[in-house]
Amino acid sequence: MPPFLWEQHCCLPLHHTARIGELARYPLGSYLSVNVGYSAQTTEDSLSLLHQFRTQAAADPRFRLVASLADISDDAIALAFDLEDSGPLGGDLDNVEMFYRLGVRSLLPTYNHANAAGCGCLDTEDTGLTGYGKDLVRKLNEVGMFADGSHCSRRTGLDIATHTAAPMIYSHSNFTALWEHPRNITDEQARACAATGGVIGINGVGIFLGHNEPGSRAARVAAMADQIRYGVDLLGIEHIGVSSDYSFDGQEFNDEIRDNPGAFSESYTAWGPLQWTAPEDLLGEAEVPGLEDLLADRGFNAAERAAIFGGNFARVAGQVWRD
Repeated sequence: MPPFLWEQHCCLPLHHTARIGELARYPLGSYLSVNVGYSAQTTEDSLSLLHQFRTQAAADPRFRLVASLADISDDAIALAFDLEDSGPLGGDLDNVEMFYRLGVRSLLPTYNHANAAGCGCLDTEDTGLTGYGKDLVRKLNEVGMFADGSHCSRRTGLDIATHTAAPMIYSHSNFTALWEHPRNITDEQARACAATGGVIGINGVGIFLGHNEPGSRAARVAAMADQIRYGVDLLGIEHIGVSSDYSFDGQEFNDEIRDNPGAFSESYTAWGPLQWTAPEDLLGEAEVPGLEDLLADRGFNAAERAAIFGGNFARVAGQVWRD
């Protein structure tokens, strides 16, 4: 059995057909942060999704809604939520506190493209955080929500590190040193995150790993292990985690990329339909070697594997969240 898993970002469909029960593909004892909105969602959209997911979770004994670290235990799947853009705040920073009360524990200012808070990783001009974005980071610190640099531009990520008073995270980002992609982060960004005390979650998306062929399931998990080895060598064991970015709505996401190519870039569309690392592949419950075994092969002992799988994110949550 793999160590306790802290999955800092995964995605259900962002509409009324979504069912929390799909998340039971993760084992009991896991912590999952489930997306409830990105740049396409309004405040009302994300609140509706939160109500839907919370209602379903409360009615299913396999799940427990997270208000604090004390709600994470071996007998249930712990659920919190995240926002992949500041757009669902509707321009009102007081909504950060409202979303926190409803279980949102992390927020990234921009999703791929510039908005009122800053620039995204697909923007050709990178001016970093705006004044509103800097105020947003201060508000996230005040409320106790992770400030997340994933999907942000290089300078926006560096600005988050400069302006945060608490550990920041890259919830689901890989290293461009191993695979060049605008969604991956530079060593400079990684070091700046680590300097805040933060953690970088390595994801399992094929186009961010260099293995997007449908039959490359094992290669994707192996590439995640290589990314983890690189990150630990660069930053130290305490700054690396796992956050697969698995999309239970993968077909819908690929349809969105196909139907709205202007919202993405050739770096998304050139490799064919996106492929993800499923929970079963990540945890070694299928015919694919699991990540824990691959990390052991790369020299990580049991305590180090436990830190990567969940201990590091749990530690920074204890520093950032307000119980």
